[in-house]
Amino acid sequence: MKRVSNRIFMGLVFLFLYAPIIILIIFSFNAGNSNTIWKGFSLQWYRELFNSRIIMNSVYTTLLVSLLSTVISTIAGTFAAVGFYNLRRRVREPLMTVSNIPMMNADIVTAVSLCLLFVAFFNGWESFANWFNEVQTVFYLTPKIYLGFGTLLIAHTTFNIPHVILSVMPKLRQMDRNLVDAAQDLGCTWFQAFIKVVVPEIKPGIVSGALIAFTMSVDDFVISYFTAGTTSSTLAMTIYSMTKKRVTPSINAVSTLLFVTVLVLLVTINIREERHARAQERRLNA
Repeated sequence: MKRVSNRIFMGLVFLFLYAPIIILIIFSFNAGNSNTIWKGFSLQWYRELFNSRIIMNSVYTTLLVSLLSTVISTIAGTFAAVGFYNLRRRVREPLMTVSNIPMMNADIVTAVSLCLLFVAFFNGWESFANWFNEVQTVFYLTPKIYLGFGTLLIAHTTFNIPHVILSVMPKLRQMDRNLVDAAQDLGCTWFQAFIKVVVPEIKPGIVSGALIAFTMSVDDFVISYFTAGTTSSTLAMTIYSMTKKRVTPSINAVSTLLFVTVLVLLVTINIREERHARAQERRLNA
């Protein structure tokens, strides 16, 4: 009886969590423009979605920012994790705590702080550029800098790096420390040992960190909203601006594609981690 009640409770919890998403997905295929009355199956809202210049531009910006921030944060986070790993524990633990703050911190706090940082930097740059242009005439520096694609990319890279570090560190702890010394004794430089020995050992952590970073970047709204300015717009920002007017099935179509993308990435991450865990278990049992 207790087992049945637990399953019923679990089913109600999942129904509460996923029923709105299921309804959203169903009405994205509605032939009418209503979100409550079903008028037949149709792909017209997906056709309108791909024919919309505003939405496709925001998709392009989202993918470009996500891919660039993923690559940069994966490289920076991997080297940072290796650096933390080689530090003494007394120094490493406080630095790891500091690097984890952006993940535990509220998005609105991170967004506002990054926005204020960019504005303060722009004001300082304007003063420096005006002074520099006055003392010489060979080079001209643009005094005015605004929020845009560059600040959006920096913001996404900033909050992605801690996720990569957190994914790579456990793999570094599982690695045998003597492998690098053995590679160097056999004639490898430190960088060659890192590429040929360390990277293959921590590759699952690097891939998982990259996938998490890409997922977080695609899914972000709050930080993008405060750091993108008026010249750039991500898909989440475009959806938000569309909901201010009227919620149409085209928003359902966009949300469905975004949900499916994130779901596929999360499933891929979980499958990779499960396969890696099974491979390690077979290796230990062999």
